Amino acid sequence: MIQIDAIRALMATDMATVDRHIEAKLASDVALVNQIAQYIIHSGGKRLRPMLTLTCARACGFRADVHVSAAAIIEFIHTATLLHDDVVDHSDMRRGKGTANAVFGNAASVLVGDFLYSRSFQMMVDIGEMRIMEIMADATNTIAEGEVLQLMNLQDPDTTEKAYRDIIYRKTAKLFEAGALTAAILARQPENICQAMANYGRHLGTAFQLVDDALDYDASAEEMGKNVGDDLAEGKPTLPLIHALNHGTPEQASLIRACIENGGREHIAAVTEAIETTGALEYTARSAQQEASSAIASLTDVPESEYKQALIGLAEFAANRRY
Repeated sequence: MIQIDAIRALMATDMATVDRHIEAKLASDVALVNQIAQYIIHSGGKRLRPMLTLTCARACGFRADVHVSAAAIIEFIHTATLLHDDVVDHSDMRRGKGTANAVFGNAASVLVGDFLYSRSFQMMVDIGEMRIMEIMADATNTIAEGEVLQLMNLQDPDTTEKAYRDIIYRKTAKLFEAGALTAAILARQPENICQAMANYGRHLGTAFQLVDDALDYDASAEEMGKNVGDDLAEGKPTLPLIHALNHGTPEQASLIRACIENGGREHIAAVTEAIETTGALEYTARSAQQEASSAIASLTDVPESEYKQALIGLAEFAANRRY
């Protein structure tokens, strides 16, 4: 299995080019836009989405530079969603430091998120391919729908696993799917390879989010770079909670139902115990592994290369990470 550090080393030159492109495209005549955008772009993070886009492009044999712009677009859209998410979720910590809204205020964070969205669309115009614009516009709209669906399901203990999976597809996996598909299109791949890459991205993104939701109950704040129990505090019914509620004792189910309805962290120890005793973390981990396996299986028709092996490694990393 190729390790994440080896994948980063393989893609280091492309990623450095993306970083320079991001710097150039962040520039604005408005000082606060520059300040906030720089703050969040340079506050750490795995940069998994742009690396995915770049690696997919290389796996498809692409050798031009426009894939760098596509990767930057994906990162801008993702960053915009983070700015908006942290306002909606009242978050005050991300990637081990204060969120932009905690530092600069909610209004500024929302407006700079809007700037990043609109800048990403300017960059799509520069690429000049209508199908790329269609994919990105559809992804952005789907993400917004996912945010609204999550808001509707907040503090709802009757949220089903199916509804949860629909939310994480829209909120998270759709952007992974868009990045992978865009790379294949830019590489002028046939439709079967384009679809294979889209499937790979969707499964990879789903595995990533499943693990993210499990880590909220199974990792330290230092590992995650955010507060433990944030999902519980918001009354967010993620898969570990849904599974524990459906498979716990009546007392555990009652507790979890009340915690989802009311939010807060005061019962996190008891909720974590219920999650552990019902096997909810193991169930979520198995679900993530299944998604990673499906992602890898999607690459069957992609020619062998070190970049294909890197994509396999990214899927394995997404399902097994601790941060």
